[in-house]
Amino acid sequence: MKSDASPTARALMALELVQGSPGITADRLADKLGVSERAARRYVGILREAGIPIESVRGPYGGYRVGRGLRLPPLMFSAVEALGLVMAVLDGHHDASDPTDPVGSALGKIVRALPESVAAHAEAVRRTTAPAPDRAAARPDPETTTALVQACSNHRRVRLGYRSEAGSEWVTEVDPWAVVVRHGRWYLLCWSHSKDARRAYRIDRVQGVEVLDDIFSPPADLDPVAMLEDHLAVGWEYDAEVVIDAPVDTVARCLPRTLGRLEPLDAETTRLVGSTSNPWWYAEQLAAIPAAYRIVRCPELQEVARVVGSRLLAAGEGPRP
Repeated sequence: MKSDASPTARALMALELVQGSPGITADRLADKLGVSERAARRYVGILREAGIPIESVRGPYGGYRVGRGLRLPPLMFSAVEALGLVMAVLDGHHDASDPTDPVGSALGKIVRALPESVAAHAEAVRRTTAPAPDRAAARPDPETTTALVQACSNHRRVRLGYRSEAGSEWVTEVDPWAVVVRHGRWYLLCWSHSKDARRAYRIDRVQGVEVLDDIFSPPADLDPVAMLEDHLAVGWEYDAEVVIDAPVDTVARCLPRTLGRLEPLDAETTRLVGSTSNPWWYAEQLAAIPAAYRIVRCPELQEVARVVGSRLLAAGEGPRP
């Protein structure tokens, strides 16, 4: 605590200490604040006068704690804590980004109660989330995510340390356009200067972030979610083409856009054109199509589909209970 801090600042710090360490004693509180015990008790009195129910218990196991009251005491979060809270809620509730949903409404109230410098980062992530949490997805580091969201907001170039799924590591400079949550995974949509191309990096694989002095301007018509989904559908190792015996509107409702581009061949038939680095995952996604389909391009995907199909057939031949 700065020696020249105002009484209001010290009172708020006292509240944060009592909230974070229920049962904190007057001498410990005074030590943390850098004041005498008498002054620490005076700051507790200021909080009580403001209507915050600070309780005190005497004895060797006593101390100060925030009691139950009619009003929620002021919430004080760091940027990392606030973003971590938003991330946790978005992971666990599929409508947390919807302001009309009860959980989404409650989350919005918390964000609005935060200081602008903290709330801006949390709200930026909340606006670009997608209602499809995946509990098996790796969670990114909140400090790394905070640094990237802030760089996006300030239009500052960053130097990333990155580790791919295969274990390769490299360092690259990028213009960070947006942080996007899609299907339970956190991505940085950006322009890579080393590749001179658009890229989407998994934030849980970012090893380090260095904010640089260079300023950039993002695309004027940037739609982060749509651009990310288009990006994730192309440029991978295995190119695929699938013909589906169903109208394009029906297929679009049951397949994620990250599988590729849908084209109507006629009123009752659709073509899917995409790519993947993981034929097993792609084949499993195709199995959800409620119609007959044919893989007309990609031998690797055809082979995997035969294995997946044989497993499904074997599962259906088990003894009946």
